Amino acid sequence: MSDAPTIGVLALQGDVREHVAALAGAGADARPVRRPTELDAVDGLVIPGGESTTISKLVDIFEMREPIDKRIAGGMPVYGSCAGMIMLAGEVLDGRPDQRGFAGIEMTVRRNAFGRQVDSFEAPVRITGVEGEPFHAVFIRAPWVERVGAGVQVLGRVGDGPAADRIVAVRQGNLLATSFHPELTGDLRLHRYFVDLVRAA
Repeated sequence: MSDAPTIGVLALQGDVREHVAALAGAGADARPVRRPTELDAVDGLVIPGGESTTISKLVDIFEMREPIDKRIAGGMPVYGSCAGMIMLAGEVLDGRPDQRGFAGIEMTVRRNAFGRQVDSFEAPVRITGVEGEPFHAVFIRAPWVERVGAGVQVLGRVGDGPAADRIVAVRQGNLLATSFHPELTGDLRLHRYFVDLVRAA
């Protein structure tokens, strides 16, 4: 593998271009992925923010569920932001009954946890393993993590405000998830963290 790992962004719905641009800025060879053959060619995958129920349906329509499940089981690094976090969760509260994710991270997330009425808010989040100032985190109808299993490392919590101390960033092995959208801020530190994770894998 060259020093620039090839990282795909699941391009079914959501912030695909923004993640591709952020990954490229963080030193990856980034490309959209919507077919199993394209998935075969990447070293890691980002599941972007968007609408988790829609992504869940499109994963089946594009026949991507089994290939992604297999790659996750085989140790492929995956980063999910917002809806991507929901897709990686073992259990989802307030989701639709027919909604199915990849259940890679042993955690319970609550969908739209910060409330539908507040479309978005911003708060500082300090991430373990990422140096510098806290992230200026942008939350858009975001989930939060209510419970984590023994194998899950909590990387970040909301720093202040009504949602202070809620878990919003986690890692389990090669799987990384955040409630917020780093691809919308121009702060590439979390994408660099993931690129390094892929490189090490």
